[in-house]
Amino acid sequence: MVRKTMQSVKGHKGFTLIELMVVIAVIGILAAIAWPNYQDYLLKSRRAQAQSDMLKIQLGLEKWRANNSTYTATLANVGFVDGNPYYDYAVTGAAAGDPPTGSIYVIRATAQGAQAEDSGCTSLTLNQSNARGPAGCWKS
Repeated sequence: MVRKTMQSVKGHKGFTLIELMVVIAVIGILAAIAWPNYQDYLLKSRRAQAQSDMLKIQLGLEKWRANNSTYTATLANVGFVDGNPYYDYAVTGAAAGDPPTGSIYVIRATAQGAQAEDSGCTSLTLNQSNARGPAGCWKS
């Protein structure tokens, strides 16, 4: 009877505690490497969305100007609906707060919430001459 018990124990296969601990350690190391890269990817993709939105606003402003004598500061006038929770958009003149004039505007996208951790790129600008700032935040 003892023989049958020993045979049945030898027939079972499984993982030892040490093997499981090694697997958990490897997963932890991979996660520690991947997480910062994933966070950086999120920041860059949200910034790219903001830049795309700014280009849409720019097109709307040029269309508005073609039909009116000056640019508008109202985003609804250019057909833009803000659905981006990570950036706030504004259209101003050359200085923040100034109304846009007939020939000058600046589109500003200001990072909000988690996107405010995007160092150096928390405030994006685009003007009527297609000058983009900060330069390191825009892809060529």
